[in-house]
Amino acid sequence: MTHFDQKPLSVPTISPDGFAKLGNQLPALTQILAQAVAELGLELSDAQLRALLLYLDQLLLWTKAYNLTAITEPKEALIKHIIDCLAILPHLPKGSLLDIGTGAGLPAVIIAICQPERLCTALDSNQKKIRFIKQVASQLGLNNLTPIASRIEAHDGSYEVVTSRAFASLDDFVAVASIRLAAGGYLSAMKGKAPTDEELQSLSGAWDIKTIPLTVPRLHDSRHLIELSAKND
Repeated sequence: MTHFDQKPLSVPTISPDGFAKLGNQLPALTQILAQAVAELGLELSDAQLRALLLYLDQLLLWTKAYNLTAITEPKEALIKHIIDCLAILPHLPKGSLLDIGTGAGLPAVIIAICQPERLCTALDSNQKKIRFIKQVASQLGLNNLTPIASRIEAHDGSYEVVTSRAFASLDDFVAVASIRLAAGGYLSAMKGKAPTDEELQSLSGAWDIKTIPLTVPRLHDSRHLIELSAKND
């Protein structure tokens, strides 16, 4: 029996003021989001739920001009973007975070909204996408989020957690992300299918690897979080 079956789910009443795209779908989307948050065992305030929905609204509003996402239907975007990113939160190590190839800010913006105590850097070489993240970060008052337009090779800094949702190859992600990883830090790669034994074997000499299956509410596709930490010499 799920958490929300055990007691009535408290769904916030979110005012439609400030929403440009979600319109009359806002109440239904709010309920879907609140239910997903409960299923994932997260504790988010009504203000954080509203911020997540405002981010979704702006993502859909800006996407025609900035090509932010191919998904333009609000419910589908909520599930495949917002809730998909929320599913990693219970498994993320603590510490300063760099999200490389962040695109429209996934998962960096979601993490910054839900974990205001964490310093997050959203990195992407696409100037338009970083401009969007700067706009939405200002709108939502995300003082813990720093958007930077740069390639990872040209970026300085050291972070306790490095994430990515966009890299096709785990080997490629590790090669570029490890350069910016602080001692004792963690690489956290969002993947669909679990890596193959061959992929893991190529990294196992230098890295301790944990493959975490994720259950994303309302999403039936396979999702995994791959956590890597450097082995001690």
